[in-house]
Amino acid sequence: MKVIKLAAIIDDSGNLHLDIPTELSSGTVDVVVVVNPSTPDTPQMKSYDFSDLAGRLNWQGDSIAETRKLRDEW
Repeated sequence: MKVIKLAAIIDDSGNLHLDIPTELSSGTVDVVVVVNPSTPDTPQMKSYDFSDLAGRLNWQGDSIAETRKLRDEW
């Protein structure tokens, strides 16, 4: 078995043409092709911006005392 890595171009009709010289003798061989695009097909979409849903809480009172009160309820 021999692994060959090369850069190739897919034409406008979607065909990939390979012309690979080998040191193998003539005969039947099994060929495995793994196609890994070198550039992404579509630009990556940004994740949703939740900033319009976020807010700020205006706390009235002692936040530490309230936290201790909630913890003591457990």
